[in-house]
Amino acid sequence: MRAGTMDLADKRRMARRLIGRTGRGFAERAGFPVTNNPATLFQLLCLSVLGAARPDLDAAVRSARALRERGWDTPARLAASPDDRRLAAIRGADPRRDARRMATELRALAQAIAEKYQGDLRRLRAAARRDPDRERQLLRALPGVSDAAVDLFFREVQAGWREIAPFADRRALAAARKLGLGQTTADLYEVAGGGESEKLAWLVGALVRVDLDGSYDRARRLSHP
Repeated sequence: MRAGTMDLADKRRMARRLIGRTGRGFAERAGFPVTNNPATLFQLLCLSVLGAARPDLDAAVRSARALRERGWDTPARLAASPDDRRLAAIRGADPRRDARRMATELRALAQAIAEKYQGDLRRLRAAARRDPDRERQLLRALPGVSDAAVDLFFREVQAGWREIAPFADRRALAAARKLGLGQTTADLYEVAGGGESEKLAWLVGALVRVDLDGSYDRARRLSHP
């Protein structure tokens, strides 16, 4: 069966199996739980900033883990981290990255969140009155946060911040098109079953993993009965 000839049942079968194979979203599979508390939201934003800076998301995961493993898992702790140790952690996780710039940007990001939102991105959400456009504006106003970083953050956090759903970033949509699952976020929302933002977040995370692994042929076989 060619991907282009799949009906909705075939697409939903592929989606269920992709989620079952790769786990509940990219961040959770990488060991970053997507929960609505200050520490995990901050870690997710750091992961998103690191991921937006380079196309190698696995390297971003290593860098984010290195920071967390050293106990710098909140804005206050990361902002207070010694410059040389923070630089060494990032450089050790990803030698190809511009580690000095990233170490400086992440400290500035942590300090801004600590000062503007008392270390709690839920306060940013409240300040935006749960309006996704305003949430994007406020996130973009933080040091080092690009539109691409917001896209990665939104992709994962939509499971808890329901106002953002449905959302799919460009990488997930590109993978969906290659697999014949759809062209738009609305298409993926229908394939995921609609009505539950968690399922869409899990599906787009699975699609990103397929793209990172290059496992498109294996994914296409998942549509077969």
